[in-house]
Amino acid sequence: MIVEQQVFNVKGMNYSIRSAEEKDAGELSSLRVQIDGETDNMDREQGEAYIDEAGFADIIQVDAQKRRNLFLVAVVQGRIVGYARCVGVDLRRFAHKVEFGVCVAREFWGYGIGKKLLEISILWADTTGVQKMTLNVLGTNDKAVELYKKVGFEVEGIMKRDRLHADGQFYDTIVMGRFRSQA
Repeated sequence: MIVEQQVFNVKGMNYSIRSAEEKDAGELSSLRVQIDGETDNMDREQGEAYIDEAGFADIIQVDAQKRRNLFLVAVVQGRIVGYARCVGVDLRRFAHKVEFGVCVAREFWGYGIGKKLLEISILWADTTGVQKMTLNVLGTNDKAVELYKKVGFEVEGIMKRDRLHADGQFYDTIVMGRFRSQA
């Protein structure tokens, strides 16, 4: 599904959020590798599960056509600095929900870009009939967990020792869900 561009100014920085376009594919491929190397909060280590430009172009094309998918990018001065996706499935028993994921380049943390990507995704979900959004978050990512709780997500469970990081330590994954507002 496509969302129109919106412009924001936070702490003197202008940025926009819009639906991803096929021309963004190469930049998204590079950004994903960059972000995976900047934080342990992602599921992947840098370079793992690599998606090339053609792969991102395919994802963008599918997401634009599917009613239950959304692919947003955050842009600062013509440069993509973050993105978020909501992905639904075609199975009828799960057609009421989507899975949410977000990432922002470290250089742009603190400007509310991730929060805005989340808020726009929630608004899209609520207005398109999605009944439930789900997400997984690293158990030690307290800042993200608190943000998700503030916008209505609840902890639904904890997958203990779910991740084995490069430091040799196991980490929990928190499973969270948010039901559509009934207001």
